[in-house]
This record gives sequence, C-alpha cells and structure tokens, in this order.
Amino acid sequence: MKKRDIASLKIDELERLMEDLGEKSFRGAQIFQWIHQKNVDSIDEMTNLSKELREKIKNHFELNTLKIEEKYTSKIDKTTKYLFALEDNNIIESVLMHYSYGNTACISSQVGCRMGCAFCASTIDGLIRNLTAGEMLEQVYQIQKDSKEKVSNIVIMGSGEPLDNLDHILLFIELINSPKGQNIGQRHITLSTCGLVDKMYELADKKLQITLAVSLHAPNDDIRRKMMPIANKYSINDLLKACHHYIEMTNRRITFEYALIHNVNDKKEHAKELGEKLKGMLCHVNLIPMNPVKESSFRESTSSSVKDFMDILQSYGIQTTVRRKLGSDIDAACGQLRRRYLEKN
Repeated sequence: MKKRDIASLKIDELERLMEDLGEKSFRGAQIFQWIHQKNVDSIDEMTNLSKELREKIKNHFELNTLKIEEKYTSKIDKTTKYLFALEDNNIIESVLMHYSYGNTACISSQVGCRMGCAFCASTIDGLIRNLTAGEMLEQVYQIQKDSKEKVSNIVIMGSGEPLDNLDHILLFIELINSPKGQNIGQRHITLSTCGLVDKMYELADKKLQITLAVSLHAPNDDIRRKMMPIANKYSINDLLKACHHYIEMTNRRITFEYALIHNVNDKKEHAKELGEKLKGMLCHVNLIPMNPVKESSFRESTSSSVKDFMDILQSYGIQTTVRRKLGSDIDAACGQLRRRYLEKN
C-alpha cells in the first residue's frame, strides 16, 4: 500500500491522524512545524518526537524530498536555476530570482505540460504527471536551504499549467500561507495560466488574494490559435469575460503576459488591437522579450518593436512594463534546462 505524502497534509488532518495512532493531537502541529517551518529532510530529524512515534509515522507516511540534480547560477544577475529529481526520478525545474523587493521562487506545478504552446520548451514531450502540494512546497524549501536565503515571493510559472492541477495548487497555497509554516501571504503569490476558462471561474469563486497572470500573447484569435492550442477551445472574448469575473470577485488586478515574437504578434497594429480590447480594465501588461527555443522557429522582437508596443499600450492608459531578462546565460526560460537534460540523458 502506498504511503501518504505527509507534507501535503494540513494541521487538522495531522492532528486527527495522530489520535488515530493513539498519540496526543498536538503532535500533529509539531510534525507540521518540522516540515513546513524547519524544513527537515527526514522524519528522523523530528527530535522532539519519540523514536517509537517516528517509527509509527514512517510506517504510515512518507516525506518526499527533492534532490538537486543540477544547478546553474548566472554570472550576469545571480539568478539560480535548479533541476530537481523527484522520488520517481522525474525531473522538474525551479528558479531563484533576486529583486529589490525580495527573493522570488519560480516553481513548477507539473512534470511536463499538455497545453502545447508553440513557444514553450516545457510542453514538447507532453504531460507526465501532476505534482503534489508537497512536491511544490519542496521546491521552495530546497531553494531556501541551498541558497541560505529567504523566499518572500512565489510565482507558479515553471513547467506545467497550474489550473490543470487546481486541487493540489489550492492546497499548496493554503499550506505555504500557514502562520505555522512559511507564512507567505497570498498577495506574494502569482499563478500563471494559458487560459483554462472554466478553471478560472472556479478559482475566482474561491476569492483568493493571489495575482492571476494570464498568458495572452496575441491580440486576436487567429494569431493566438497558431501559438496556443487552448485558443481553439476558448476565444479571447471568452477569456476576457473570465478575467472580468475574476476582477469582480477578488478586486485584484489581472496581469497579462505577452511574449513578443518577431513579425508574429509585435507589430504596431497588434498593439492597437490589444489596447482596444484591454482599455478600461483593471489590468497590467507584462511584455516579455521571447527567449529563443531551439525546437521553435519563433524569434525575439527587436528592441525598437518592444518600445513601440509598450508606448502604444500606454497611450490607451494600460499600465505596461517589459520583463527584465534574467538568467539568459543559463537557459533560465521555462523548460529549457529540463529539455537539455532529457536529451543528454
């Protein structure tokens, strides 16, 4: 019988399970703090529990920790890219980024991805499986332990489509937000989606205070369908209706991610078309100079095209920024390192 992932359990669940094992319920809170506050790598490190209790726990539960398979640190900006090996030997990647407002961990939510976006390396080999809440938490914990630095912000923008793994994502947010754990506030968490409209409505109704980042990448359906298969199921109008609902339910500003691709979606007429669609909306557009992917023919926009695009959006009253390029010397874009590792091995 497969043992339960103890890192994916809430305090009240742990307390009940301790009672089921004939122990005092407060042992559950102690276990929770060992895992989520002290970030131990094994049950044997929980030294205020008796050896007998630790053996009981090991008989029923497993604490799965990630192993750093490879690590690269940028000489340009100190961005660190991690390749983590899971217990089943699957590989995922995470990134530690340094900003003036604190350290940000970019984590994966799935092994691979099934969304098929043409500009993304994560999706080339398809979806292997979802990550558990515990495996998502472990990315943050191992980054903190390795870097000896506190993570204050989390972006769920690594490999995978988070809303395709919504139940585990919601549990991850609850656990990382716990005052008896890392106590990272919801407003310090950003979740990225390619636009699973039905799941966006479900997420909106939870009324969380996280930031929702929507991968838009096109001003119209014709262009978006060529880049993102999800656009064959949901139109941009469908997507924007879901965004308006999210804003209405949470009073949170939406971020639109827009990867600028040379001669595909970066022309002045594209910027004007996008400006017309987004004007008056509580939103922010994050323009992304595209990282080239070997398996894709798409190429990065010129700096003049990026500036023109931003200027036009701002003329519509839309707050627009250009994402700072981090870790360009270590393949820090999503999925690139994992792809290279799989090819090599």
